[in-house]
Formats: sequence, structure tokens, C-alpha cells
Amino acid sequence: MAKVNSKAVIVILFITVLLGLLYVCQYYRISLSFEETWKTEKEGSQTIRISHSSTDVHLESPPGLKYSQPSIVHGRTDVVTVTPWLAPVVWEGTFNELLLDSIYKKKNITVAATVFAVGKYIMFLKDFLETADKHFFAGFRVDFYVFTDRLNEVPKVNMAAGRTLTVRSVPSSNRWQEISARRMELIQKLIEETFQNHVDYIFCLDVDSKFHGRWGTESLGGLVAVIHPGYYRDNRSRFPYERRPASRAYVAPGEGDFYYCGGAFGGLVQEVHQLAKTCRNNFEDDAKEGIEAAWQEESHLNRYMWINKPSKVLSPEYLWQDFKQRNPEVLLIRFSGVIKNYANIRPN
Repeated sequence: MAKVNSKAVIVILFITVLLGLLYVCQYYRISLSFEETWKTEKEGSQTIRISHSSTDVHLESPPGLKYSQPSIVHGRTDVVTVTPWLAPVVWEGTFNELLLDSIYKKKNITVAATVFAVGKYIMFLKDFLETADKHFFAGFRVDFYVFTDRLNEVPKVNMAAGRTLTVRSVPSSNRWQEISARRMELIQKLIEETFQNHVDYIFCLDVDSKFHGRWGTESLGGLVAVIHPGYYRDNRSRFPYERRPASRAYVAPGEGDFYYCGGAFGGLVQEVHQLAKTCRNNFEDDAKEGIEAAWQEESHLNRYMWINKPSKVLSPEYLWQDFKQRNPEVLLIRFSGVIKNYANIRPN
């Protein structure tokens, strides 16, 4: 039997331990990084992507802040305030705005908002911007991005301190469906080419709408969806999902959670980028096969959010419809689509 060199054994053991320590340190450095950590879990046909960010996970309250004692036995009983996958559903009376604003002020966040004012839709832009400046993340840094084919008709709006307005030119179209479909592509490119880590959250909103009340930090989350006011009381068999299996926006009968608005969605920049990129690719792949989903980007968005569950869901308070009578559970309206004659504003 060969004689064992004790010094060689010690050296080997030392190197092994050192490599092990380096591996552990590297592992925890990556795991605890709040820049962008992705986790994928497969459950049947669904893939759930979970992102972790310091702006979304670590909620630090400032010292000395006084606010009402929270309760887990008293609160809203007329509505559901949590989804089956345990995401909050935000209604009036479910959050403390003083506490939330204090937490996110410490984070020094910047929020972006995109809006498309193409063709005659430019007529809605002034009301949108003026009401947004008053109610949308008031007191926080907000960058508004307006996409339009009528640069000379963009109204002059005096924005509050810390809020900017950038106008980008886009081509017009003879079909409103094409205008709708291109939004995902333009949102994807905006994030890739412009944000460069200086924007934390982004919301994509319809221009033919206006703000009536607070829309603020209670709406922040990883991936944020808004419940459509026209279907939130309905059985999902009545949801206008894309029902043709050939489309990449397909949601089969008996599937789906809620019907979400295409006119308001958002979240962390990296989450919205992934949503926009996926919906754009699916839309373009459908188009190559001569398929256009029932409600264009909204259909693809609903397919995406059925698979990739939103981490926060906003109630219909966050995009009501002015022609609808307010239901009793809707205590206030924060944002709503204005009454309009589509025949007069759509190109087809």
C-alpha cells in the first residue's frame, strides 16, 4: 500500500474548502442581489416567472411615522381583496396611503407612463395630461411619454416639479387595430433604448381616459393588472378571450382568471418589458399565419397574464367607464374612459 503524503492531503483539503467557500459566497451574492433575480416554476402548462427587486420587495417604514393600527379582522367585506395565488386586489379602504407613500419616498423611485395619441385621439391628450399631473403619483418623479403622429397638436401642459413630458413621433395608420397592436413593440423599444436603469416602474395607459382621484403607490408591484369594469361580475365563460386555438392569444373554455384591461397595466420595468416583448412576438407570429386576435394586444395581454400571474391586481376603480353607472362596491373612481363616438375618432 502506497504511503500517503500528509502534506499533500492537507493542501488538497485546503483547496477544496477554499473552493467551497468561494462557491457559497458567489451563490449568496447572486441570490441576495436585488438587481434582478429570476425564478421559473413549471406547473402543468403554466410557467410562472417571479422577479425580485429592491424597489418591490424591501419595504422599510420611516422611523417615527404615526398611522392607524391595522387589523386583520375588520375591513372590506363586500369585495374580495386577494386572488387565489395570494396577490392583493386593491380597493378603496384596503391600504394606508400615508404609510405607503412614506415607504416609497425613501426608495426615491421614478415612475414612467406611456400614452398613445394617434390620429383624432389627440383630442383627449390635454385632459389626460392635466388630470394625470394632479392625481397620478402626485409628489413623485414621473416621466410621461406621448406617442403621436400629430406633433404640432400636442397641447402645452405645465407639469409639476419632478415631472417630465417627452413626445415621440409614430406613423399613422388606416386601421385602429394596427395602432393598438404596435403599442407593445413601441413599449418594448422604449424600455430598451431609453430607460437605462433610471426608471423603476412603468404604467401603460389609454389616452381617451382621465383621472378623477388618487392613483399612487398602492398600485406598485412586480406585474400589475387592472380588472376590466365590463366583466368583473361575470362568469369567465362570458369573457371576450381569444377562443381560436390557432392563435397564440388562445384561452380555452373553462380557463382564465379575470378579464384584464388592455388600457391600463404596468409594474416593474423588467416585468413590463418581458410582457411587451412576449405579446409583440406572439402577435407578429400570429400575423404571419394570417391571424389577428379578437381584441389585438388586449387578447395577448390576457393570455400572458393568465400564465404569468400578476403580483398585484387593481380593482375597476382604476379604469372605469364613464357610460356605466357606478356599482355599490366601487366607492370611488380613480381613472375612467371618457364617453366618445368611435365612428368619429377611429380611422376604420
